[in-house]
Amino acid sequence: MKTIAVIDDDVYISSLISTLLEKNGYRVIKGYSGTEALLLLEKERPDLLLLDLMLPGLSGEEVLSRTKDIPVIVVSAKDSPKDKVASLMGGAVDYVSKPFDNDELLARIALRLRENIKKEKRLYSKGFELDEESREIRYHNEPLRLTRTEYSILKQLMIMDGNTLTKSALLERISHDTPDCTENSLKQHVSNLRKKIEKLTGSDRIENIWGVGFRLM
Repeated sequence: MKTIAVIDDDVYISSLISTLLEKNGYRVIKGYSGTEALLLLEKERPDLLLLDLMLPGLSGEEVLSRTKDIPVIVVSAKDSPKDKVASLMGGAVDYVSKPFDNDELLARIALRLRENIKKEKRLYSKGFELDEESREIRYHNEPLRLTRTEYSILKQLMIMDGNTLTKSALLERISHDTPDCTENSLKQHVSNLRKKIEKLTGSDRIENIWGVGFRLM
């Protein structure tokens, strides 16, 4: 479960965002001032930070300048191009103006989390852990032995973290590592991967979305 820090001094907006995130499977930690945000980040490293700019104590801009290695989406009523450019140049990965659309905010969060996962050398999803350096995959610390193609397929499903990956997108993403995998052979590779996962975990963890693609359950 991904953890998102919500830093906003408006209790109503903070509660609204927190409820939205929790309903969509995220864990939420909250802070209501710039100073509290830094104290929070000293104790815990969230996967993403939603940051208001107009905060009591330290401003959002100051918090942004002191936040390292955590993707930050600014969520602010400041909507001038100058503020947006300053935030993005200051290290934010995205900028959402208030009032915001819930679905758009969720989409931006999912995108930035996905991008951040791709940068990491270790991936974690649904109990699986993938080490890109050693090319090892474990499920709750139990090793999963896979072929090169099966490894590439599971890696892409882990990056999507439960979201559906279309067949065409999957083939495109694994084409560099596994040029031998074609549209005709993909079904068999996924079937073999599914059997190995089921043997290790005791359940079928790959869902076939009929006519669309696959997702990791």
